Amino acid sequence: MDTDTLFKALAHQSRRKLLDALCERNGQTLGELCEHLSTSRQAVMKHLAILEDANLVTVKWEGREKFHFLNPAPIQETYGRWVDKFQRHRVQALDSLKRNLEAEKGALP
Repeated sequence: MDTDTLFKALAHQSRRKLLDALCERNGQTLGELCEHLSTSRQAVMKHLAILEDANLVTVKWEGREKFHFLNPAPIQETYGRWVDKFQRHRVQALDSLKRNLEAEKGALP
C-alpha cells in the first residue's frame, strides 16, 4: 500500500466528507454524492478519482450507473501500522496500573 497516496487522499476535507457519506450509506451514485458537497460535479468527480487511486473507494457499474463504495481496508492497514501499536502500550500501562492499585489495596489494613 502506498501510504503517501492514502494520506494525500485523506488530507482534503471534501474527500473526508465523501468518505463519511459512504460510511453512512454505501453504494451511492455521483449525483447522490454531489448532494454532500457545495462544489461542482466535476470537482466531486476529481475527488472521487483521487479516492479511487488511493483504493479508499471502489466502484460497481450497473448499466449506465456507477455506484461508489467505501473500502476501509487501507485505513485499517494504516491504523494497524501507525495507531494500534501505540494503543497496545497504553492498554498495557493501564493494566499494569490496575494491578498495582489492586495490590496496594490488598496490602492496606
